Amino acid sequence: MANVTPLILLTRPLADAKGFATMLTGLGITAEIAFSPIVEIVPTNADVDLTNISGVIFSSRNAVAAVEGGDLPAWCVGEATAEAAWAKGWQAVAADGDAESLYARVLADAPQGPLLHIRGEVARGDLAGRLTKVGIQTHEVVVYRQTAQPLSKRAKTALMRENPVIVPLFSPRAAAQFAEQGPYHAPLHVVVMSEAVRDALGDLPVETVVLAGKKEAKAMANAVARLLDAG
Repeated sequence: MANVTPLILLTRPLADAKGFATMLTGLGITAEIAFSPIVEIVPTNADVDLTNISGVIFSSRNAVAAVEGGDLPAWCVGEATAEAAWAKGWQAVAADGDAESLYARVLADAPQGPLLHIRGEVARGDLAGRLTKVGIQTHEVVVYRQTAQPLSKRAKTALMRENPVIVPLFSPRAAAQFAEQGPYHAPLHVVVMSEAVRDALGDLPVETVVLAGKKEAKAMANAVARLLDAG
């Protein structure tokens, strides 16, 4: 990175981005961090009816945040979502960070339905349909929408300069939205949570793409630290 300390640009919803920034500073990272959410989480205020429901499925922390707490078994997409669910009283079980591992975990536990998948408007994997098809009756309710936002003026300015920018991207949707607002002049070093996130960048010119070791925020933070150490 030409011996220039890069800017770290965080594009997650602000609460998630601030939590990730705290994780980065906890690793001793002193690089400047900028926030520019490209997704706004908007609650739908949908009625979440747990009558006769034996367990729930959460595919994001935003889904947990959008509903009242409960004490039913809760299958969660990853550790961070499970921790958020535990904090609200749910009997949380964590999968390995994506829709496929979440489906596999529910399938392996073979719960007696009906279950309720509490999710955002955009979701991957058709969990409710697939689980119902194999005999675990699963309903779903959309509790939030993900509304695209333009990059901030500060972010756009940084991305059009010659200094490098590190951009951690956690989802294919975020990667696609970031790519759509490019191309950018700054040398980009992108950290991605999965191959699907990498693929969603399409033809966006980047200097480096680093794949996190696991599909979780801690692994993403460690990948950013490795990228900085590599210089």
